Amino acid sequence: MKLELSSPSDRLDLAGFETDGVGFQALAGITGLGLPQLSVQWLEGAGDGAAYRGRRVLPRDIDIPLDIVGRNRAHLAELVTRLARVLADECTLTYIDDAGVRWSTPVRWIGGGSIDPGAGNRDVQTVITLRAPSPYFLADSAQTVTIGGTTAAPFLSAMSSMPLSSSQAIGSAELTNDGDVAAYPVFQVYGPGDNFKAIGPGGETLWYTGSITSTGSITVDMGTGVVRDGSGANVYRYLSTAPRFWSIPPGTSTISVSLLNTTTASRIVVSWRPRKWVVI
Repeated sequence: MKLELSSPSDRLDLAGFETDGVGFQALAGITGLGLPQLSVQWLEGAGDGAAYRGRRVLPRDIDIPLDIVGRNRAHLAELVTRLARVLADECTLTYIDDAGVRWSTPVRWIGGGSIDPGAGNRDVQTVITLRAPSPYFLADSAQTVTIGGTTAAPFLSAMSSMPLSSSQAIGSAELTNDGDVAAYPVFQVYGPGDNFKAIGPGGETLWYTGSITSTGSITVDMGTGVVRDGSGANVYRYLSTAPRFWSIPPGTSTISVSLLNTTTASRIVVSWRPRKWVVI
């Protein structure tokens, strides 16, 4: 496992000493990368025991012991300045697993970083404490599946025995979530077409009753509940009553989509980014 700490202006490889003999090196003793802390709600009544009412996953605090090694005293001071500038900004903590997949979470510096200026001429040790408001590490690259269109998998991929009109498009797709927890898909629907439906693995249905022109599109974000057209305008009002936004559980799941009044140019692109909460 490799760790990186980055800001909009710089990226620090926290295995730099291991690979280059100088730089930043995360040491043994990192805490906060396992299962996150929980706030659990229980209802206690007049009888014995209590009833479980739910849980909330809390932000995580991460302590990273660092060894900072320079070529000389001046270079060491430059490295410490780089660390200070990264920590002063919005940061992202990234780990790269053994398969080379990058997983990231936004963090903020909340403590630590004290340094003994007389500790050494080439290296110093410190511990920095970061808080991740989200307990999940999100895959940097999204996975995508395209249904419809002239160059993508056709509609009717698993429903070819159904009698349909030429302008009715239905298809299904298998989505694989490699994360530890549910992932939220984002649908991009390109027209022409109308009455877009997305049916989740558990049968939850989201129905967009509006129409999409041949040059238009809509984006449906299941995680945020935002529905926008190609210009960025909010078109949530075209969802049917009590829409159900759904997620993709870990493992492989099958979803179904449909779109009416389509042509060969119509297509649906679904993308999702797996999430993990354990780093090993």
